[in-house]
Amino acid sequence: MVVKTQQYYVPAQSPWPIVGALGLFLLASGAGLWAAGIGGIAGPVVFAAGTLVMTVMLFGWFGNVIKESHAGLYSDQMDRSFRQGMSWFIFSEVMFFGAFFGALFYARVLAVPWLGGAGNNAMTNAVLWPDFSASWPLLQTPGGIETTAMGWFGLPLINTVILLTSSVTAHLAHLALLQERRPRLKQWLGLTVVLGLTFLTLQVWEYVHAYEELGLRLDSGIYGNTFFLLTGFHGAHVTLGTLMLFIMWLRVRKGHFTPAQHFGFQASSWYWHFVDVVWLCLFVFVYIL
Repeated sequence: MVVKTQQYYVPAQSPWPIVGALGLFLLASGAGLWAAGIGGIAGPVVFAAGTLVMTVMLFGWFGNVIKESHAGLYSDQMDRSFRQGMSWFIFSEVMFFGAFFGALFYARVLAVPWLGGAGNNAMTNAVLWPDFSASWPLLQTPGGIETTAMGWFGLPLINTVILLTSSVTAHLAHLALLQERRPRLKQWLGLTVVLGLTFLTLQVWEYVHAYEELGLRLDSGIYGNTFFLLTGFHGAHVTLGTLMLFIMWLRVRKGHFTPAQHFGFQASSWYWHFVDVVWLCLFVFVYIL
């Protein structure tokens, strides 16, 4: 049994923050080069390097925190700090996606009607784009690039069911932990990880379908931009959430966590439920409306 100290633990200097910053820089740079088609194979290689660095960082940083926790270095005050930190992190993610949903709202409700001559903007329509038809999704750019909208039925609906199911399995895993039913905990948590991987696989399939069959790309005007930015960043968060849950599954198999002490598991569960809620908003505002 771990005996907690009531002194506030201050860890030694750690290399993991700078390693994480490097990983994020490589991910962003690789994604930008890859999307822009610059440098040939450089984009995918840099992106893969960023993924590797981030994976090493997460396992290393989580490993340090696990060792410190099992050594009894964390007090109740430290637990509160962890909870506040995770709460603020999720709040920052809410603001992050809020900015992209705000851009989608601006384009659909304000910019597109203005270009169509709504209100007092008839002159704008006549000068900038006289043949423009104000409708959403915007399937033709001023430069003449045409695309096809991604429907909500099919893969998006299947992925919605998968994520909703994963939220249920994550909750059942939490209940199993509180009831000290570890075999069920392993099963439900493992199933949640599998559902997350299935979602990501189907999203890749959806992107291939969009690029090859629908002509829906990042350069397909504001519709293509908002579609891939919102769904792509969400996919990145699903990837991180799946990795977090997988680490929790490994810890469960090693006998970690008790009904009274399991904030690592709880924080990962919070994050996963947040990711699911964001997807529901995406499904409604990006795919259906």
